[in-house]
Amino acid sequence: MARVLIAEDDQAVREFVRRALVHGGHDVATANDGLDALHCLSEDVAFDLLITDIVMPGMDGIALALKVSKDYPETAILMMTGFAAERQRAHNLDELIHEVIAKPFSLKQICDAAEEALSFRSRKLH
Repeated sequence: MARVLIAEDDQAVREFVRRALVHGGHDVATANDGLDALHCLSEDVAFDLLITDIVMPGMDGIALALKVSKDYPETAILMMTGFAAERQRAHNLDELIHEVIAKPFSLKQICDAAEEALSFRSRKLH
């Protein structure tokens, strides 16, 4: 079981991903945007994986990924977006993030991507 934080401003997508990961046995917290995610991260709870949308109000996923990779380097980062241009921006962060998942995605796609990111994180830490 991994601790996962989902940062997504779209409630339907956030809940879809949350339910999928809980069903997979993970402990999942959610945040409405990047600023809310930073608040969750600062509450002395270590997260194994951050899944974040790129386009969000307040603090977008790119800024969140930069902050998390600096302050919480053990946390794997998986990004999701429905915008091709934003996907390209995220690929400039290849060293910091595991993957960018294109919306819409299936339950299997998001679960597989999360498991792959967690597996990669585990190998990197050991």
